[in-house]
Amino acid sequence: MRIFDPHVHMTSRTTDDYERMYAAGVRAVVEPAFWLGQPRTNVGSFLDYFDALLGWEPYRAAQYGIRHHCTLALNPKEANDPRCLGVLDELPRYLLKDSVVAVGETGYDSMTQEEERVFEAQLALAEEHGLPVLVHTPHRDKAAGTRRTLDVVKGIDPGKVLVDHLNELTVGMVHEAGCWMGFSIYPDTKMDPDRMVAILKEYGTERMIVNSAADWGRSDVLKTREVGEAMLAAGFTDDDVDRVLWRNPVAFYGQSGRLVLDDVESGGDYEGNTILRGTR
Repeated sequence: MRIFDPHVHMTSRTTDDYERMYAAGVRAVVEPAFWLGQPRTNVGSFLDYFDALLGWEPYRAAQYGIRHHCTLALNPKEANDPRCLGVLDELPRYLLKDSVVAVGETGYDSMTQEEERVFEAQLALAEEHGLPVLVHTPHRDKAAGTRRTLDVVKGIDPGKVLVDHLNELTVGMVHEAGCWMGFSIYPDTKMDPDRMVAILKEYGTERMIVNSAADWGRSDVLKTREVGEAMLAAGFTDDDVDRVLWRNPVAFYGQSGRLVLDDVESGGDYEGNTILRGTR
């Protein structure tokens, strides 16, 4: 089972997690820029963070045979802080970087006017740079937030929009809109493997994106693998699992023209901290 985790915050995880992920079949990840838990007070904090997502984290992942890409944005939660708005002026030069495969996470946290202005500005940046968009839906009043999200992204090619953190109440409207549908699988909250399988049975596997969204909170980098196993147990085929856990995220982020997966797709392996090519 090959796995591409399309939304995981590896900055918050240990190297032990990389080892566990590789053993479970994870060969590629996308790390979206997000809120670190402690509010940032100036633009420079973001730039140091972006530099780490572009430099240190891909290097760290490569030591464990995993290809790392990222998405960059001013996240919705911190879009409400006027001290952080200067990030929008810095983003254009970062969106030119080779390993940036989308603009994100953008969207809503509390559905404020400030969040919407930043959301719209970053949608314009994505179009300008020819990049897809990863959209965060709010944790509170999710149905209303998802409807508002779909209103804002109207006019953009829905095939270039991934609306994330969906559930049974919101998947239908995003499916109808033609956008990609993202689901975060968590130990206690959001979605779990069995609920995810039920959604796949109802809506099929096209445009479906499953992620662990693992971060500094209670989360699990192996939840993608659990979804794959639950799919097989429910009668889905190996091809169905490969579509959801590999080919779908490759298709979505591949629209950036920047995905580099030759090492992992050609059977690269690693031993300790040394990547070995073509040894599988």
